[in-house]
Amino acid sequence: MSTLSSELAAPGDARPLIACHECDLVQREAAVPPGGALSCCRCGAVLYRRRRTGFDRALAYALTACVLWVISNAFPIVGLSVSGALVQTTLMGAARVLYRDGMWPLAGLVFITTLLMPGLQALGMVWLLLPLHLNRKPWRADAVFRVLRVAREWGMTEVLMLGLLVAVVKLAHIASVVTGPALWSLAALMLLLVAASSAFDERAMWARIEGGPPGMPPDTPLHGATAAVNGICVCHECGLCTRGARRHAHLCCPRCGAHVHLRKPASLSRTWAYLSAAAILYIPANTLPVMNTSSLFGAQKDTILSGVAYLWHSGSWPLAIIVFIASIAVPMLKILAIGYLAASANLRMTRRNEQRARIYRIVELVGRWSMLDIYVIAVLVALVQFSAVATIEAGPASIAFGAVVVLTMLAAMSFDPRLIWDTATPRKEPR
Repeated sequence: MSTLSSELAAPGDARPLIACHECDLVQREAAVPPGGALSCCRCGAVLYRRRRTGFDRALAYALTACVLWVISNAFPIVGLSVSGALVQTTLMGAARVLYRDGMWPLAGLVFITTLLMPGLQALGMVWLLLPLHLNRKPWRADAVFRVLRVAREWGMTEVLMLGLLVAVVKLAHIASVVTGPALWSLAALMLLLVAASSAFDERAMWARIEGGPPGMPPDTPLHGATAAVNGICVCHECGLCTRGARRHAHLCCPRCGAHVHLRKPASLSRTWAYLSAAAILYIPANTLPVMNTSSLFGAQKDTILSGVAYLWHSGSWPLAIIVFIASIAVPMLKILAIGYLAASANLRMTRRNEQRARIYRIVELVGRWSMLDIYVIAVLVALVQFSAVATIEAGPASIAFGAVVVLTMLAAMSFDPRLIWDTATPRKEPR
């Protein structure tokens, strides 16, 4: 995939204007070849990508994903056979067992991230692309597009698949594991959602719906190098640059209806609040029992670290390393990284802006993988329910750990990356 760099806005240039959603610099658009991407000339963030394929391939992927989503939730994922007794579970069954045991926050988290959001993601793409395939405009495209963006952020099918792999390895030491048809349909669903998202060109979709170029006109008067100086808001949902339209006392994007701001309101305050709560809960998440196991040989309480040690000593050291990184190292490093970004913004640091921008992107990329242990617990709790032999229940640390994952993700979403660049001086000021 080729990557092009945009250019700073200059007088007399007839190309449309665009503003970076990460550093707020106003730039000129450039022609992007199929499969290429346009990156910001200051911070290196990807401004937009041009997909190689049209809407038809993305629509085909999304329709197939809808079918696979139904199969994945209608049939068992995996089963456990002990002395002729077979216990199987579905995703809904795992959430139901957690709810029955009083772990309703964990049950809600599993339901939202593994059932609701992947389904909304597949259905949302079909809703938007099918009318375009029929040369019609999708009804309420603005609201559906915003829902689709949320579903992409919180749908975690790929993390679920890795969690299922870890759970199967652990269960194999207890009894015979029986894979269900939903396990294979989930794997296919994961691949299709990734393929559909990669083929779905949001920029081209809005151009088809609106019938015009998405950038600002080239003759837009500018008074400085950044969008904020010119009173221009960048929509973080659809990427439209606009001076906004007031709707119900809020400044909203005229295209997708999302709230837009020159800077996210109370960004640092909300970031610090989420981050402080996550740091406090990180301690009980790693010291209290995450699982309680009762068997003929007695009761055992396992922490996250003891689960890593179990995988290591049982010979599954690659999975042990993955679980350690995802469940222990990543949450801690994410708390430190977001704290560093927020502190540097509070102190209005002017150095190492590119480094801090890269840290922000990495934090956004790896945050969801900390959900790995939550899915392992959900599967083990749902399957190991042999009252005469052994039972597994979720411990108090599982709720604390789930809260840490959610709070760190909310902290990253609350932080406005444009604050990193507010003290920087662009290479050239537009006139």
